[in-house]
Amino acid sequence: MNLGNFFAEMRRRSVYKVAVAYAIVGWIVIQIATQTFPFLQIPNWCVRLIIVAILLGFPIALILAWAYEMTPEGIKRAEDVPVEKSGERQSGGKLNALMIVLLLGIIGFLIFQRFHRSGASSERMEKSIAVLPFDNFSDDKENAFFADGIQDDILTSLAKIHDLKVISRTSVMPYRGAGKNNLRQIAEALGVVNVLEGSVRRGQNRVVVSVQLIDARNDHHIWANRYDRPLADSLGLQGELAAEIAAELRATLSPEEKVGVETKPTENPDAYVLYLKARSYESNPDRLFEDYSVAEQLYGEAIQHDPSFALAHARLSATIGRIYHWFDSVDERKSRIKSEAEKALQLRPDLGEGHLALGLYYYWVDTNYDKALEEFAIAGKALPNDSDVGYFAAAIRRRQGRWNDNLDLLKKTLTIDPGNANVAEEIAYTYGFLHEWSDAARMQERVSALAPDSVNAKITRAYYDFWSQGSTATLKEVLGKILPGVDPAGLVTRARWDLAMIQRDYNAADQAMTACPLDQFQSNGQPTPKSFYRGCAALARGDQAEARKKFEAALPFFEEAVRQAPDTAIRHGNLGLLYSFMDRKEDAIREGHRAVELEPDSKDAVNAPWMAGFLAMIYARVGELDSALPLLDHLLTSPGPIDNTNCCITYNDLRNRWQWDPVRNDPRFQKLLAQPAPKTSSE
Repeated sequence: MNLGNFFAEMRRRSVYKVAVAYAIVGWIVIQIATQTFPFLQIPNWCVRLIIVAILLGFPIALILAWAYEMTPEGIKRAEDVPVEKSGERQSGGKLNALMIVLLLGIIGFLIFQRFHRSGASSERMEKSIAVLPFDNFSDDKENAFFADGIQDDILTSLAKIHDLKVISRTSVMPYRGAGKNNLRQIAEALGVVNVLEGSVRRGQNRVVVSVQLIDARNDHHIWANRYDRPLADSLGLQGELAAEIAAELRATLSPEEKVGVETKPTENPDAYVLYLKARSYESNPDRLFEDYSVAEQLYGEAIQHDPSFALAHARLSATIGRIYHWFDSVDERKSRIKSEAEKALQLRPDLGEGHLALGLYYYWVDTNYDKALEEFAIAGKALPNDSDVGYFAAAIRRRQGRWNDNLDLLKKTLTIDPGNANVAEEIAYTYGFLHEWSDAARMQERVSALAPDSVNAKITRAYYDFWSQGSTATLKEVLGKILPGVDPAGLVTRARWDLAMIQRDYNAADQAMTACPLDQFQSNGQPTPKSFYRGCAALARGDQAEARKKFEAALPFFEEAVRQAPDTAIRHGNLGLLYSFMDRKEDAIREGHRAVELEPDSKDAVNAPWMAGFLAMIYARVGELDSALPLLDHLLTSPGPIDNTNCCITYNDLRNRWQWDPVRNDPRFQKLLAQPAPKTSSE
């Protein structure tokens, strides 16, 4: 074949020009899809489908260009067109003109996109603000919660304005006492231009609030004011301040936003003080059961002082929801979660916090994800800068098994709330769920940096070394550095106990329990007494009599937990596992199956593998390894939970945890562990 003739023929048949034109048009189509589809809420897979179709169409276009030509008489096969009548001369000019027009269009689009984004970004940055923690100048230092509450109220009011970019409370709280010399660095870290500083002095019935708005780029003081008022007259101060700040930043408020910002949360000073106290507990980044319990009580007291306090009703609903979902899912909480959210919306139908709380009810209680997302969408319109909306929408995507969507939403939330340790931790958790250990560890390190006082964050980071490498060295080091007496909700005690059990140091496990003053822990979704942990240590060391004694003491707690929440799968899983430790084979398998029935894959992609993990461990403990192995094989190659010692299924859990000792030397189990760890599928 004469290559020179071949390339000349390609040129004559306009194959080159068709290739260039196709590439240009394809690029334009992809740009339009990637830019517009997200706003139209068209799924990401549609964009991927278009890209694949364009790539597959490219060789087809070249083949057609080679095989056919455009002539004045229409489309003809290239072999049937004489050289002297070839469309090269007739259509070449048109094709050249078309390509020039397309190229000019692309250049214009890129220029527009660059300057439009630059202008919009610049304008957006000028209207960005971080409200730093206010100094407490009160004589009574216990009033620190009041200063934090005033700051939080101002921030929340500003966050309702769409024309402003407002950094959330969780991102700014770490900068308490950072000092004025660091304002520029703080602003750069948070991605804002403006910073609001302030102080609060509260007397018996009087409040003095001083604020100053600063352009952090040049330390230019834009605006400052001082408010000295009776406590009763200060209840609408946050709205007044927000309106003045918005005016200084030239932010436009819609009529609805103006009403929302200026509406007083309550007319009752006592209710307001209790509300601010409750917020300080609800906002604790460690998310402890004890803190939420105190917040629940304080919100309730605030409502007693002012039954029409809509925001307190909404916050109470969300707080009870968190207790129900994370710690104590008893049925009696369900109706309260919904009734408090509905009461908030009855009092203020446009209250974003009320719609968020109702969405949490549909998410956590009804598992009606579509209804939950509808409520979150309404809340998002009222609270455009509230990171919780995206955070919980992302959580639903994870429940639906949409791992990539979950990560995309969480990362987007982190860009608007860069200091939120909870969002960063959820990203780490999803990576861990997918067994992408390096990404999980990296993100968990960011969590520790954002919440340096959180022992839970440090402990979790240490566990990633165990899950990925089977090493407990980091966990041992972290626990060794925690000061005596630091043990929020018994988290440190349980980690010390678990480390000792992994190392088969059963005396150390008992000592950890003895050193803790708590009689029970809020663990695995229910109250769990010390006797359960002591029974596990006795069972692992081979002391059957002592183990049975301790398990008999723990059994009423587990059975009562199931009676209180018969439709909560994890409580059946816990009970089934306890039965397996007590050699009650039929009861154990029954409860394990019930847990799996309540949380199938089709219902919840997060909880389903938890329950399958419980059932696999139950089968192994009661001598049914043939039934356990298919479950284990599936769980090892699928996304699954990594934060629960009794149903965490990774290769290193199976290799190191005491629960698997009865089957450890079985050749079938050894064969399973000898397999190389595959990459977990996220699709």
